[in-house]
Amino acid sequence: MDLSHGIVAGATAYPGLPQPVLTDHITREQSREAYAPGTEFHTGRICMVGQTGTYMDVPFHRYADGYDLSGLDLARVAHVPVTVVETDKQEIPPEVFAHSDLTGRAVLIRTEWSRHWGTDTYTSGHHPHLSAASAALLAEAGPAVVGIDSTNIDDTLGRERPAHTQLLGAGIPLVEHLTNLSHLPERGGWFTAVPVKFAGLGTFPVRAFVRTDPGD
Repeated sequence: MDLSHGIVAGATAYPGLPQPVLTDHITREQSREAYAPGTEFHTGRICMVGQTGTYMDVPFHRYADGYDLSGLDLARVAHVPVTVVETDKQEIPPEVFAHSDLTGRAVLIRTEWSRHWGTDTYTSGHHPHLSAASAALLAEAGPAVVGIDSTNIDDTLGRERPAHTQLLGAGIPLVEHLTNLSHLPERGGWFTAVPVKFAGLGTFPVRAFVRTDPGD
């Protein structure tokens, strides 16, 4: 199951940041001059910020001495057993996680906020987010990765960011702007969300997905 929003030119960066620009670098027509008849290629150019579409934060995003995308341990984000936690709370309390298996797992928080994607409601600031106590609980529990189908894992109406501070401080990567979590069972899937191996960056889009069969 694909859990990612598609990246569309002009529309899918984090609110207030420059929107992605997707253009041709070499068109198919231009490429024909360099190749044999009947052979053509397209080369695209992308200009975007890291917080575009469905993306991952690693500790360097929050901490200057945290690991960057090139230092991400793939074992944290590739074929990781899933725990889905469902909530209808705007500020998600610790009790939501009380009976869930968290350690070493991909903890995906299903709020259904992704149904507002592309609307003013989605970016209104009234999205579901972790409380500081929930962030502390998750940081202590030690999941491999934490994801949410919401605008931000933190409350963005204030200036503090306890979830980013505590989870990234514990070395736990975050995935924001997930979608389609309603199609997942609470357990029994394997999560993958791998960013490009950039040095010196702490955030980049991912293709997040869950397999419900174990595969190889």
